[in-house]
Amino acid sequence: MGERVNVSFFQELMNSIAEQSRALLPKALFGAADGESIEVLSRALMSGRGEASGVAIARQLLIQLKKATAEERLQFFRFLAEELQPDAAIVADAARQYLDHPSEKTLARLQNAAYSPRMEFFRRLNLAPGATGQIVALRADLVRHLKSDDTLAAVDRDLQRLLTSWFNRGFLVLRRIDWQTPAAILEKIIAYEAVHEIRGWDDLRRRLDPKDRRCFAFFHPALVDEPLIFVEVALMQEIPATISAVIDAHSDDEGDEVQPTTAVFYSISNCQDGLKGISFGNFLLKQVVEDLVRDTPSLKTFVTLSPVPHFAHWLDRVLAAGDGSGLTEEDRETLARLRDPSWIEDVISGAPGSDEIKPLLLSLAAQYFLVSRSADGRPIDPVARFHLGNGARLERLNWLADTSERGLRDGRGLMVNYRYEPGEIERNHEAYAQDGTVAASRGVKALLKSGSKVKALGAVPDLLALPGASKAKRARSTGVE
Repeated sequence: MGERVNVSFFQELMNSIAEQSRALLPKALFGAADGESIEVLSRALMSGRGEASGVAIARQLLIQLKKATAEERLQFFRFLAEELQPDAAIVADAARQYLDHPSEKTLARLQNAAYSPRMEFFRRLNLAPGATGQIVALRADLVRHLKSDDTLAAVDRDLQRLLTSWFNRGFLVLRRIDWQTPAAILEKIIAYEAVHEIRGWDDLRRRLDPKDRRCFAFFHPALVDEPLIFVEVALMQEIPATISAVIDAHSDDEGDEVQPTTAVFYSISNCQDGLKGISFGNFLLKQVVEDLVRDTPSLKTFVTLSPVPHFAHWLDRVLAAGDGSGLTEEDRETLARLRDPSWIEDVISGAPGSDEIKPLLLSLAAQYFLVSRSADGRPIDPVARFHLGNGARLERLNWLADTSERGLRDGRGLMVNYRYEPGEIERNHEAYAQDGTVAASRGVKALLKSGSKVKALGAVPDLLALPGASKAKRARSTGVE
């Protein structure tokens, strides 16, 4: 509560300063049409006025940007790209000076010359009350234009660099989310859940209220009631193989003396599209593990139950490759059956031929994780990249772990356990970072060996490279970056 009061007081103080300073500025700054006003105010913000007047200008500019049409905001981004960039001639001269006479002085001059004016622009814009959240929202808008206008990439790089420093781990606050958390935040947890949809308040309560459930989120002082990323945790006796065992089952028995031994991270959701590319997940998991162990010393095993969001797409690419896939005709016919949504009913009912689907899918999944690579040489699966990069081990592939519509559509029902073993994390991380080595259990490696029919897939790079990602549900379908 004290944190909110302090932030509120500071914002009211800045609003007061902005209002008083506005009266001292030329009316021309505020009288132009909206589209024109944005550029006029942007130039005024960079004119070197005092801090107080800068607050007023920044505040008015954010008001105009909030009212602006999509086209007007796009023109604003193009203005930043074209007008606010280092002077090439000055940079070249400073570089020559440094090369001819390397010293602290010439290096400082080169650094100053190369410093992007856009960085200073956003720093000044952030003087306005409540500006940080609006700047994050602006970047979300900017990111949507990048694919259609590559001239904006430099603006995005500058803004991402600045936001990375503003949202440094040292500024983040970990808070537990429970049933006593303010409703405004709980509503956002429902809205931002990116992996397993929360179907209303009753469903949310089942994930927060029982004694064997936890939820933690990172917050930033400038966005007090806006979670940046959150993780949902189930405390269990064993590593789960299905999502229903996690979401549908829990203990409310206060007299139960059996202590949980396994913490299962079953959903990690990034909340702010404007912070794309700024990873909080690694820090979140590390701190959550520390808090869990302190609260529940019986916990010894830390795993995820993770989706495989690109697996179905990859399988379609395998099938489209025809003879080039390395699969037999019989295997291709089995794989083609997955295009009919009724395949899951055939498997459950034990229809003739359905028993061939499981071994084929699991061997292909082992190929997908352990051999196949995207164009940058990393595993195709974005969730795998996150957890493997953090030092986890690919522990188990779970058949029919998620039979929801989304689980079948994206991952053909497959889910994965990644295991965080404290004694192996650093070694796994280094092997992955240096050589792209995927740490995997013997069970997963055995599935790869059993799938000799698909060995040739690793030699078809065009097949294995996924196209540009299209991310569902607020660009957070994988939950993590």
